[in-house]
Amino acid sequence: MAVKGGKVKKHPKPDPASLLRWYDRHRRVMPWRAAPGEKPDPYRVWLSEIMLQQTTVATVGPYFRQFVERWPTLDDLAAASLDDILRLWAGLGYYRRARLLHQCAAVVHADYGGVFPRDEDALRALPGFGPYTAAAVAAIAFDKPANVVDGNVERVMARIFAIKTPLPAAKAELRAAAATLVPQKRCGDYAQALMDLGATVCTPRAPKCGICPWRDACQAHAQGIAETLPRRTKKAARPTRRAVAFVLCNEQGDILLRRRPSHGLLADMMEIPSSPWGETPLPALDDVAVYAPAKAKWRAIPGLVTHVFTHFTLEIAVASAVIGASAARKTAGQWVRPDKIQDEALPSVMKKIVRHALAKL
Repeated sequence: MAVKGGKVKKHPKPDPASLLRWYDRHRRVMPWRAAPGEKPDPYRVWLSEIMLQQTTVATVGPYFRQFVERWPTLDDLAAASLDDILRLWAGLGYYRRARLLHQCAAVVHADYGGVFPRDEDALRALPGFGPYTAAAVAAIAFDKPANVVDGNVERVMARIFAIKTPLPAAKAELRAAAATLVPQKRCGDYAQALMDLGATVCTPRAPKCGICPWRDACQAHAQGIAETLPRRTKKAARPTRRAVAFVLCNEQGDILLRRRPSHGLLADMMEIPSSPWGETPLPALDDVAVYAPAKAKWRAIPGLVTHVFTHFTLEIAVASAVIGASAARKTAGQWVRPDKIQDEALPSVMKKIVRHALAKL
C-alpha cells in the first residue's frame, strides 16, 4: 500500500487480462513459438525450454533451428545417437542437458508413443524435467494453469509485490506470489507474456516502468525501488582451478581426442587430454607428464587458456608434442584433422585449447 495525502491507498491487484492485451501487441517472435491462433508443438516447446536453461535466447536460436532441421519430431530425436546430439549441441554448454534430452526423447517414444503427457506431475517424472520445465511445457504446450517461474518472472514478482527478501532465500515467496496471478484461460500465452515482460520491460537495469502494463499495480514502482529489486545475497568468490592440457599430433598433423567419462562435468564429450583440474598453483609440465596420453617430447606453449564455468574459473597451460606412426597406432583415442575439429562433440573450453595450440605450433 502507498500513502498519499495522509490516506492509505491500496494497490490494485495485477490483472492477467491487461498483461495479455499487452502481449498480443508486443509478443516476441521466436522460432519455437506458435504464431497467434496456431496450436503449439509440444516437441518444439520442450526442446526450446531445455535449451534455454541458463542460456540466452540469442544463443539458442541457431541451435534450435539446427536441431529441428536435423530431427523434426521427437521420434526422430529418440532414434538419433547420443554422439550426433552432442556434436550438434557442442558450444551450447551445460552438456548434461543434451544427455537428458536424449533420454527423455527415448522414454516418451517408448512409453507414450512419442506424445508428451499433458499432466504436470507426469511431465515432472520425465528425464530432465524439474518443476519449472514441467510447468512451462504444461502451460505453453497444453494451456494448463501452471505456475511458470523463471528468472524473469522472479524479477517481475519481486517488483510487483515489493518483496525485499534476497535471492535465493526469496524463491519460495516469489513462487507463491506468482501462483496468485495464474489465470484459468490462455495459460500458455500468460506464461510467455510474463517472460516477455521481464525480458523487455521489467529488465534488470533501467526498467521501462513508463510502458509497463502493470505499472499501477507495482508496489516497487510506487515506492521508487523497482531497480533495486530483486535483492540478492552476495555470492562467494568463484574459485580458480588449474591444469595442463596435452595437444598430441601424429605425423600427418592430426590431433588426438578422447572421450570424457560418462559422469561428471562435460560427461561423454570429446576432450583434449589434461591433468586433473585442481585448486592448486599451476603444475609444472614435468610434474604432470604422467597424465599425458603418450610418452613424447612435450614442450610448453606460451600463454594460458582461461574458461569460466558456472562455479569456477579454469586456467589451462598447454603442451604439445608429435609422435611417429607406430606410437600413434598404440595411443588410445581418436585422431582428427584440425579442419574437422568443429564436427566433433568438443565443448568450448576444448576448442579454445585447440585454437591456442594451433596458433603457436
